Amino acid sequence: METITKIALVGSGGFLGANVRYWLGGWIQDRTGGAFPWQTMFINVTGSLAIGLFMGLFAGLDWSPNWRLFLAIGVFGGYTTYSTFAYEAVAMLGDGRYLPLLLYVEGTAVLTVVGAWLGLVTSRLLLGGVT
Repeated sequence: METITKIALVGSGGFLGANVRYWLGGWIQDRTGGAFPWQTMFINVTGSLAIGLFMGLFAGLDWSPNWRLFLAIGVFGGYTTYSTFAYEAVAMLGDGRYLPLLLYVEGTAVLTVVGAWLGLVTSRLLLGGVT
């Protein structure tokens, strides 16, 4: 596959994922307020679930590698927000908000791993137990 094609697939997927993150994150923040970064936690958890589901299906089906470039690297890479997560955690630490910081860091770490696992399990169920 040509390098230009790979760049276009990853770039267009990243464009979509980043825009979904921006609009969905804003929508969630408008409804929950800014006291706790629910939007970032939600996006990281759902992104982990989605990438687990996709990679499980990708491994079990004969899909074109283009889908991995577009979805796993592009869309999900643009959608998840670990850099934002790290910044918000450091800001909470700097503000002395230790309990929300603990909830945020531990909740994100545990729930994103659970999300990826659930995605893989779901993909295996959809494939009839094939791994």
